[in-house]
Amino acid sequence: MSRRYGSGKAGKILMAWLSIGVLAFGLIGAAGAQDAEKPPVTDAQLASARCIIGLEKFLPADYYYCLASQSYGEQNYGEAQKFFQTAASWASKPAQYVLGVMALNGDHQPVNRPLALAWIELSAERHTERFSEAYATLRKHMSPREIAASEKLLQSLRPTYADATAANRAEERYRDGMRMLRDKGVGSNYCMQGMFDAADLAGSSIGPDQASQCPPTTVVAEQVDKKAADVFEDWHGHVTVEPLQQVQTRNGQPLPAKAGNGS
Repeated sequence: MSRRYGSGKAGKILMAWLSIGVLAFGLIGAAGAQDAEKPPVTDAQLASARCIIGLEKFLPADYYYCLASQSYGEQNYGEAQKFFQTAASWASKPAQYVLGVMALNGDHQPVNRPLALAWIELSAERHTERFSEAYATLRKHMSPREIAASEKLLQSLRPTYADATAANRAEERYRDGMRMLRDKGVGSNYCMQGMFDAADLAGSSIGPDQASQCPPTTVVAEQVDKKAADVFEDWHGHVTVEPLQQVQTRNGQPLPAKAGNGS
């Protein structure tokens, strides 16, 4: 998406470039506002994003942000906005920021400055510097009437998108996913759904040979946990899950490792 958002002095700060960040085993990461001097990504790059559905079990904010970016690159703007809103409901501050920028710029929708301010205020609720600065700058360029309208809109958005709801349920999803990985134990492999071409697995279940091609469960857990630090950036309610440990039986013997396909 190679375009500037906003206008005048505010537009110098309100720059939203959607970038593709790839983890070691192919998971797609979300990025927020970037330095305006960096070259913007193209629609073709966004459209080629590989969004791995299995990540939805751990970090739906990242997964739906990826789908939104991909849809935008494909010029499917209605779908992009829908997926940004879904990501925002899972506590994605970059998604909330982008929704604000799109409303401010009238990006495939009517210009709505109060709505833009409301979304960007939500993105800044953790006091993350890049979002807080954007919010403060935009607010300075709003009229008292626009600010009052924004506050009303914010009241309607908070029950779904504010951290009190969104971040708490996102962390619950994340913890459930990490608990599932812990149950598989050290020494196992985990095949996250969407990591392989469907044609490779068509007509057969994942067997030992295929499972051995999947990353070790501990590696998956480590990478997901690192990505969680981005999703929960500056949210002080988030607690990092401890590293995976071998599960012990009552007689002290380890349980056999489970190879999983992540489905």
